[in-house]
Amino acid sequence: MISLLRNYTFVITLLFLFPQVVLTAQTLQKSKPNIIIIYADDLGYGDLSCYGNPTIKTPMLDKMAYEGLKFSQFYVAAPVCTPSRAALLTGSYPKRVGLHKRVLFPNSTTGLNPNEETIANVLKNNGYTTACIGKWHLGHQQKFSPLNQGFDTFYGIPFSNDMSQKEQKILRGEGSNYQYKLPLIQGKDTILFEPDQIYITKDFTEKSVKFIKSNKEKPFFLYLAHPMPHIPIYASPDFKGNSARGAYGDTIEEIDWSVGQILNTLNALNLDENTLVLFTSDNGPWKVYKTKGGSSGPLRGAKGTTWEGGMREPFIAWWPKTIKPQQHSTAVINNMDILPTIAKITGAKLSGNKIDGRDISQLLFNSESALDNHPFFYYSRLGEIEGIRIGAFKMIMRDGIGELYNIEEDISESYNLANKKPEIVESFKLKMLAFDEQLEKEKRAVGIIE
Repeated sequence: MISLLRNYTFVITLLFLFPQVVLTAQTLQKSKPNIIIIYADDLGYGDLSCYGNPTIKTPMLDKMAYEGLKFSQFYVAAPVCTPSRAALLTGSYPKRVGLHKRVLFPNSTTGLNPNEETIANVLKNNGYTTACIGKWHLGHQQKFSPLNQGFDTFYGIPFSNDMSQKEQKILRGEGSNYQYKLPLIQGKDTILFEPDQIYITKDFTEKSVKFIKSNKEKPFFLYLAHPMPHIPIYASPDFKGNSARGAYGDTIEEIDWSVGQILNTLNALNLDENTLVLFTSDNGPWKVYKTKGGSSGPLRGAKGTTWEGGMREPFIAWWPKTIKPQQHSTAVINNMDILPTIAKITGAKLSGNKIDGRDISQLLFNSESALDNHPFFYYSRLGEIEGIRIGAFKMIMRDGIGELYNIEEDISESYNLANKKPEIVESFKLKMLAFDEQLEKEKRAVGIIE
């Protein structure tokens, strides 16, 4: 009888303690939040209504910004696709990983070295299921596949959407002798050549939603890299002709719809309070295509330049109940900071490879929080260092001559202060060149197809 009473008491005690067990499990789950990065292609600083565009309607991104944190001084490490994406995924300046000189093409024989540690590697090693959906552009050969870079799943295209025999004929005329066809890849297999890009945003969105639903019971990382608004621009029939901004606006508004599909899915599955969603783009707009290209807003320059318009991007962070709503930060941060920040938030360990990003998680949780200042942020183009920013000042080199701008006061880089502050120009130039020399010594081997 005494034994039975003891057992009964033990069971009753467990029942009373059970809520605490559930709470502990929830706390443990909270320590491994889901991570989603939505990375657009060639989207400009002025292309979203929450960043001041007067004609393109982006209600879901506006909602995301309203419910979360919007940054106004977020940079990417390069003004073109491949180097920017390498920096995002490795937390390193492109030169450190050997992908700094130009974008990769279908005839390229290099790619992101599989020995590099990516965000996907970090999270997969910490128990996450990982997916890359959309544009990769870090090497199209099997050696450089996302499946060899920490991703469990890949569905998308290996390089830019204009690297296509079909699209080059449209862009350059029937006389184009471009020989490469754009493949759509699932896992290791090419399932289709020359996919219909009218439906590509919709397709990648639907695959992303399916991935989220399939992995709702465990921590996941989704890298959704939209191929647009890189030229060529397309929108599905539901969006074509809807925007006052024309075809370009149609494309952006469909990407905004895509963001809404992701957020709505998280809400419906009760995953929203355990998911960090980040939205940004790889570089500034491709203005050479005029109305078919985007807007840098108040910024000077565009894609391919080290003016602010080439390297400053919208950046929105959303995590209900963790990131406070209606927040805005003017902190100077960049896409290399995302890897160490995610590692900190998820409790993941980094390999020890030297990186250039820093943990900015305290900014996400308190937008007014002070960060230890970066010694500098440097601007490079085609592998050549061209500029450096320290505090409010940016020095940019043009034909060996330094130009100086107070970016806080002169966001459009209209007033060159070099003649008034030559000592700053000289000091910045020395620091810039010294860092570039150090980076040259420290850079790791790029991936090569033998």
